[in-house]
Amino acid sequence: MRRRILAVLLDFGDTLADQETEKTDESGFMYDVDLVPGARELLIALRERGYRVGLVADGRADESDVLRARHELDELFDAVAISDEVGASKPDPRPFQAVLERLGIDAEDASRVVMVGNRLERDISGARDLGMLTVWMAWSPRYQQVPQHESELPDRIIQRPLDLLEILDELEEDQAAAGDTSGPGSS
Repeated sequence: MRRRILAVLLDFGDTLADQETEKTDESGFMYDVDLVPGARELLIALRERGYRVGLVADGRADESDVLRARHELDELFDAVAISDEVGASKPDPRPFQAVLERLGIDAEDASRVVMVGNRLERDISGARDLGMLTVWMAWSPRYQQVPQHESELPDRIIQRPLDLLEILDELEEDQAAAGDTSGPGSS
């Protein structure tokens, strides 16, 4: 089957990593965090299915480097954009645009990209504003649980990382049935 989804972008905290388990040193530098159960397996499955995978996360680039290395995740991402190195935090479009550029995906193809995140007001809103398909990882009650604006309404909702695989199959079928590659809301 020809892939209509060009890439899958993921947030890190409370999407791939459990923020409740963060470990910091005396200076406040985060040096460790546990992955959400199924997160690594999801990344491996995405690679096995041939998806390009990007990380779009808020935070410090040096912490992100350490955490990705600790969990041996670097080889599972094709591109990374961290707010600290991009100079803007989500929902600002710059982190999303940076990872799309690093993946070689034109802005007009954003509707063929899926963004997965836990923050409605950051991950979902920012990605929707660029026309991406959105999947809300709703497993943690730490943040807002009810959309406050239309831009915060996700296309799909999952509770666990591996649930994304079924959602991707549905999204691929939806776009194939529509006979185009134009993304959410198209007919």
